[in-house]
Amino acid sequence: MSTSKSFLARCHPDWVLAGSIVVQSLDMGRDEVVYRELAPVLLAFATGLVGRDDAQDVVSSAVVKALAAPAWPAVELPRPYLFRAVVNEAHTWHRRAAQRAEREPLAGARTTWELPSFHPDVRAAVEQLSVQQRAAVLLTYWDDLDPRGVADHMGISEGSVRRHLARARARLRKVLDD
Repeated sequence: MSTSKSFLARCHPDWVLAGSIVVQSLDMGRDEVVYRELAPVLLAFATGLVGRDDAQDVVSSAVVKALAAPAWPAVELPRPYLFRAVVNEAHTWHRRAAQRAEREPLAGARTTWELPSFHPDVRAAVEQLSVQQRAAVLLTYWDDLDPRGVADHMGISEGSVRRHLARARARLRKVLDD
C-alpha cells in the first residue's frame, strides 16, 4: 500500500488518496479553504438530517465524493454543491438504514437526529418527514432562512423548496391533528 501511495505521489502530486478513492483537485488550496469554511455548517445540517452519531460520516463521505467528482473543478458555487451532496448522502444513509432494519430486525435501537427540545408529538411528526422535507423545515424554521436561502443551501430551486415545505406542513398538520 505504501508503495502505491509513494508512486501516486511521485506521478501525480496533485492527487490525494482518500480511503479507496483517488481525488484529483486542480486547486488543493481552494478545496481546503472551502472545506474549512463549510465543514461546521455542513456538520450541523447533517446532524439535523441523520443524527449526531452519523453526521460526521455523512459529511465526510459527501465531501470526498464531491471532491472526486469530475465536475468538481468546474464548480463555481461550492456551498450549494456541497449542501446538495450532504442531502444526497443523507438519502443514501436513510436507504441503507432501512435496508439494514429489514435484514437485521433484532439490531440495536434506531438512531435519531437531534432537534431542540419541544413537545414529543411534534418531534415524532418531524422525524416522519422525508429527508428533503425535513431539510427544508430545519433550514426554514431553525435557521430562519427564507426560501431563497434554503434553495441556495440545498442546491435546488425556490419552487422545490416551497413544494417541500407545503408537503411537510400538510403532513405535519395531518399527523398532529390526529
